[in-house]
Amino acid sequence: MKEGSSRSKGREAQKNNIMAAKVLAETVRSTIGPKGMDKMLVAGMGDIVITNDGATIMKEMDVQHPAAKMLVEVSKTQDSEVGDGTTTAVVLAGELLAGAEALLDKDIHPNVIIDGYRDAAEKAQEILDKIAVNIKPDDVERLKQIAFTSLNTKGIFGLQAHFAELAVDAVRQVMEKKDGKITADIDLVKVIKKHGQSLGESELVNGIIIDKEVAQADMPKRVANGGILLLNAKLESQKTETSAKINIDRPEDMFSFIDEEEKLLEKMADDVAKTGAKVLFTEKNVHDQVLSILARKGILTVKNVSSGDMEKLAKATGGSVIGTLRDLSEEALGQAKLVEEVKVGEDKLVYVRDCKNPKAVTIMIRGGSEHVVDEAERSLHDAICVVRNAVEDGKILAGGGAPEAELAKRLKDYAVKVGGREQLAVRAFAEAFEAIPVAIAQNAGIDPIDIMVELRAKHNNLQNIWYGVSVPTGKTADMWKMKVVEPLRVKKQVIKSALEVVTMLLRVDDVISSKGMGGGAGAGGPPGMPPGGMGMD
Repeated sequence: MKEGSSRSKGREAQKNNIMAAKVLAETVRSTIGPKGMDKMLVAGMGDIVITNDGATIMKEMDVQHPAAKMLVEVSKTQDSEVGDGTTTAVVLAGELLAGAEALLDKDIHPNVIIDGYRDAAEKAQEILDKIAVNIKPDDVERLKQIAFTSLNTKGIFGLQAHFAELAVDAVRQVMEKKDGKITADIDLVKVIKKHGQSLGESELVNGIIIDKEVAQADMPKRVANGGILLLNAKLESQKTETSAKINIDRPEDMFSFIDEEEKLLEKMADDVAKTGAKVLFTEKNVHDQVLSILARKGILTVKNVSSGDMEKLAKATGGSVIGTLRDLSEEALGQAKLVEEVKVGEDKLVYVRDCKNPKAVTIMIRGGSEHVVDEAERSLHDAICVVRNAVEDGKILAGGGAPEAELAKRLKDYAVKVGGREQLAVRAFAEAFEAIPVAIAQNAGIDPIDIMVELRAKHNNLQNIWYGVSVPTGKTADMWKMKVVEPLRVKKQVIKSALEVVTMLLRVDDVISSKGMGGGAGAGGPPGMPPGGMGMD
């Protein structure tokens, strides 16, 4: 090997990897539950992020150890797939590795542990499918409870109900039924954040907000019930694609040339006006002369709109995006009750309000500071995702550690039937689930031993499968009655994500690090940190 390279093999390599993953899981463990704490992440340039969102914490941390980096990937996958449960996935992965470490110390082969874990994960998925409860897309109250449960663990204290309502209304507005299946494309929910006012001023607009101002001062700033034209063509004189030279010998020819260009520009403005449009949104630039003519005709114009916003405008207003001026027609126009320019803080925005049954909407988040607004956006994203999951799958579970406690109980019973050494891995998988209710209790200042004794006793009765940790009382309670609800998809993805990373790490028995690389045996790091260390950007 190259000089300066390091290598660790067998048990040493496995221990190093497991320790790194456990330290990272321990870092985010304190953020779980309604009383979870926040993390302040300070980057090298002094930028500050204050959050308890697992995916954000993982993304902002400059993790060097290769095994810990794999846990970061787990949180990213969890976030992109289901939008919530990132911390739970990382903590579960850490607990599964801790269980595996204890089994490795008993000389149980990694492949036996992996087989047992896979068997347990399959059984856990089956159990979740059995105990899941059906929900209909028009059950607005239940959907609000799902959003509220997600938001209750975030940093928007006192406004969970308001944001839950925004999330549910937005998802229900964009969801569509195709071939008997419901889909909700949350990319059609545009989120804009502007600091100023308070979080309570955040609102859902049944239409689109464009982060641009009206193109010219003389144009109307408010148009009610006017046709909206969406254009993806330049309203300016076209340049020839090949090099061309025009010789002008007389001043009259020059004036004639300019006059012809002006007529061409005037015709463009006339063509727009003939459609009956009172509002024009265009992706491309618009010549100043065309803008002046449009202003005289009383047409509110916004130029250089992004293609993503144009697509959302089409979905919201029911109009079509026109590619060439030849295709202009009245049928392509969209409709909205009101289009107006609004000053928000120091910026001017164009609101397209009250579209008829819009399939794209906007949520405007306000807040006292940049950090508050950023955290509100992250919280709202998770809430929108969990509502989307519930609407699309139609299956939900109670939260508060209840499903994990039930899985732990049933998997322990199942382990006895498995037999052989694999049953030890199945049992370790079952015990890993108990880390979630324990973390919820610890973060709320409740004695975890008392809670787990009580939870195990409750779950021994088949009637009490929804008993979890009641943070307000410090006891166990029926989470269903407490309206603590989560989508099935989040829990299933947590198990899949955690299992995959644990399987991969347990199969590694040799870590070879080239010179200058973090991670592996002997790589430097502060005392108490895993080899390779962890820091901030």
